[in-house]
Amino acid sequence: MTGTPGYFQGKTIVITGAASGIGRATAQIFTREGAHVVACDIDEEGNDNTVEIIRQTGGRALAVATDVTRREDVDAAVAEAIREFGRIDFMFNCAGAAVRRSAFLDIDDDLWRRTWAINVDGVLYGMQAVLPHMLENGRGVIVNVASMSHKRGGPGTSVHYASAKGAVLTMTLGVAREFANRGIRCLSISPGPVETPFQAAAATTPDTMATFLSDVPMGRFGKPEEIGELVLFMCSDACEFMTADTVYVNGGGGWR
Repeated sequence: MTGTPGYFQGKTIVITGAASGIGRATAQIFTREGAHVVACDIDEEGNDNTVEIIRQTGGRALAVATDVTRREDVDAAVAEAIREFGRIDFMFNCAGAAVRRSAFLDIDDDLWRRTWAINVDGVLYGMQAVLPHMLENGRGVIVNVASMSHKRGGPGTSVHYASAKGAVLTMTLGVAREFANRGIRCLSISPGPVETPFQAAAATTPDTMATFLSDVPMGRFGKPEEIGELVLFMCSDACEFMTADTVYVNGGGGWR
């Protein structure tokens, strides 16, 4: 939904974590609305596949191999997006991972640092790379992926991940308020469990998955497309007074 028909036509979005799941779904949704997509992911094959899907439907997209834990990769991706399409209107920082599940006392330095590198450093680098360009243009929207886990703390399986997503929420709030009077909106989305490769990558056990599901009154997990449509709305001119907020998308669950 947009305030103006054709609002996204010819505009450009940079999406990290675009190789699969929410990132890929969001890329396809923005393409449907006529936007140019810059797909960024460390998974080069998956990222290329996302771009090929978009091109097969007549959309314009660019794949950039990007490790979001490396500032130079993120800077290069943003620079390449500007060279290819002339400007960046939106950024969706979707790349993230729990890395692996762990009880709190078993979280070691490596797991802690890897989790914060992809979830926190990646968002920091993305925003710092794109903000000077957006400020020069006088407008832009950044959407970051937080998580319902920051409300619950991730006891027993993912305190490391919950703490990192709490940092994303706080960073989003700070950036939004710092640049609100300069044409920039910055928001986050806090999803509950969504049907993506995320859980498999984190080695989430069937019992843990069942626990997650039991906490969702709708009785199902979210779909990547449902998050992607929300990103579209948040970037649109239908909610231009909205900034600094996180939107909870969880089928009514995630609070216990």
